[in-house]
Amino acid sequence: MVELGTGLQGNYWFVGAYFNDRDPKDQTDRFIADGIWENGFEDQLLDTVKSMQPGDKIAIKSAYVRKHGLPFDSQDNMVSTMGIKAVGTITGNRGDGRYIDVDWQPFDAPHEWYFYTARSTVWKVTPKDWKSEGLIRFAFHDESQDLDRFRNDPAWSARFGDPDVGMKYDFAWTTFYEELATELLKFKDNRAALLSMLGELQQKHTVLGYLMDRDANGVSQPLTDICPFTVLATFNRGITSLKRTALAADWGKALGVSTPAPVSFDGLPLVNNMNSWFFLFSDDQGSNDIDTLWKVFEAALRLASTPDEHERTQFVEAYDAARVLPQVRTKLSMGLFWSRPWNFLPLDGQSRRYLKSELMLDGNLQTADGTQYLATIDLLSAKFDDAEYAVHSFPELSWTAFLTPGVAAAESQMDDVDEDSVEQTSAVPLTAYTVENIVADGCFLSPDDLREMLERWRTKKNLILQGPPGTGKTWLARRLAQALIGTKDLRTAIRAVQFHPNASYEDFVRGWRPGPDGQLALIDGPFLEMVERANAAPEIPHVLLIEEINRGNPVQIFGELLTLIEAGKRSPREALHLAYPRSSDETVHVPSNLYIIGTMNLADRSLAIMDLAFRRRFGFVSLEPAVNDRWAEWVHSNFKVSKSDLKDIQLRFASLNKTIADDPNLGSQFMLGHSFITPTSEIDSFRSWFEAVVTTEIGPTLDEYWFDNPEKVRSLCRDLLN
Repeated sequence: MVELGTGLQGNYWFVGAYFNDRDPKDQTDRFIADGIWENGFEDQLLDTVKSMQPGDKIAIKSAYVRKHGLPFDSQDNMVSTMGIKAVGTITGNRGDGRYIDVDWQPFDAPHEWYFYTARSTVWKVTPKDWKSEGLIRFAFHDESQDLDRFRNDPAWSARFGDPDVGMKYDFAWTTFYEELATELLKFKDNRAALLSMLGELQQKHTVLGYLMDRDANGVSQPLTDICPFTVLATFNRGITSLKRTALAADWGKALGVSTPAPVSFDGLPLVNNMNSWFFLFSDDQGSNDIDTLWKVFEAALRLASTPDEHERTQFVEAYDAARVLPQVRTKLSMGLFWSRPWNFLPLDGQSRRYLKSELMLDGNLQTADGTQYLATIDLLSAKFDDAEYAVHSFPELSWTAFLTPGVAAAESQMDDVDEDSVEQTSAVPLTAYTVENIVADGCFLSPDDLREMLERWRTKKNLILQGPPGTGKTWLARRLAQALIGTKDLRTAIRAVQFHPNASYEDFVRGWRPGPDGQLALIDGPFLEMVERANAAPEIPHVLLIEEINRGNPVQIFGELLTLIEAGKRSPREALHLAYPRSSDETVHVPSNLYIIGTMNLADRSLAIMDLAFRRRFGFVSLEPAVNDRWAEWVHSNFKVSKSDLKDIQLRFASLNKTIADDPNLGSQFMLGHSFITPTSEIDSFRSWFEAVVTTEIGPTLDEYWFDNPEKVRSLCRDLLN
């Protein structure tokens, strides 16, 4: 590949040859015969066409995807492809935004270019980097495409790169999801067969019991129709990964999918269990609601395969018709993402927050119509090609949104309940969550200890869980929050953020940030967002969870609100002016139903002593390693490990922690917590799993503790494993 600076100049235009919906036929032969290119839209692209100049180069393209018969291993993924059917030189512009004159040079067969393609009918390319220059030389100078360089670029390496490139993420699930969506579309006109499959699966999977219709008297009865997105939602809800895999596998088998069901679901947003239907009960729905959902599903798959202007127009119409249906809203984008994850953007709550706070993509995406939705996809797709951009695909964007501190607001990537679906979901009874549930989930403290923590938190309003590494501080903080609220179902009542050394008041409370027009705008941070949520629902406790609260400078981050979080100052009478007010008379108070819980790792050597003024406003609970009888009983019951083996591990782990605590350079705050030796998912052999934990987790931690005494570390590891 020739690098930049080799003399390429001017503008290069890659244009489509399909007209609008009135005449959706390939016009290539007519264009070549008449020596023209024509914009088939009377009200679109006019200014762009007027900007084309005589002497500019132009090529007729068609965009589509391919999976087989490629000059490289696609790794069973669909590849964005652009067929170049003719090239030429613009000889004249008629100035009407419709016609230009071209001296064409047709090809006998399309020249196929891969990866770096565009959805739009008119794509202006200038030689600004190696990708654009490579395309220009391929189309107009008959040079080969450097496929290895493109495959291993960050924009495409996750799907097509060499193994030694090093994938950051595991998106193997995308192949199964795409194939399942393709097979599912075949049942668009045979939904009776699809419902028959559902009935058989409901006999096998009790988690599908919720998919029942009801008559006018509220009596349950089998469904008489179903949409594709509700089918996909059956294994994209809040159930365990094992159940998701099993259910997906059975749907795949029923539909004829050859790809194995995934066991990892990195980057997949889930619908809320209380809001996982895409249509209403039959007595409440419109006559064409489910047909409308099938139409947008079909239009999306066509657009993903052939992203030309005709398919875009069809998709926008179908999207706009489906999105306004009851029970749909932003869930529609999630269904599209499940169907074609490399082509469509999920607009679940966490992805929207990530787009706004991290990628600075503003605008009300929650209410975007089809045109705005595709425009956002186009903008992001162009940015994905930049190696320096934060993410390079929609699956990576979704997964990064889930992982980003301050964006992930719940344990699993659940979609927010839309404002327009609150009435529907509030009628569903909420599942209670208590301290007994915390114990059942795997907490090794007693219910009385947990009740005492909750009571202290209710009184103080602000609580910090502190302790050595691995004592389950974050795990317990989330469950205490759910027990305080009384249910796991109100996920928008909990917001998680993470402090770090560069965290600031402007990030956490409010500050000036660039807006979409390039001008600075006042943007509220997560603290004020939770204040607003709590004020809007005063009868519901709301929780702000701050992980690693001592890694930032809490006094600086909270600013004047440090005073307002005190339990005795939670009222409008104590309201204060903010450092960045929206108006001269704006004041803010912290509502009494907003609770703060933080976690603090005592073993982090980089942290300073917490400011006493800040400390006074919090209650502190110290967590210790809990490798106790409750731990042993829980591991024995859930993983079938013999009690004698667990007793042996208890003694060895206690001995290790005593050695750590007795070391004058360490102390009890450096002991290792029970999380190190507690399985979190099914394992084949506890002994093999424990050996791996010692080798890959405990050993490296001890290496940090005794960096100057490696023999001691080896001895301690041997004592654990002998």
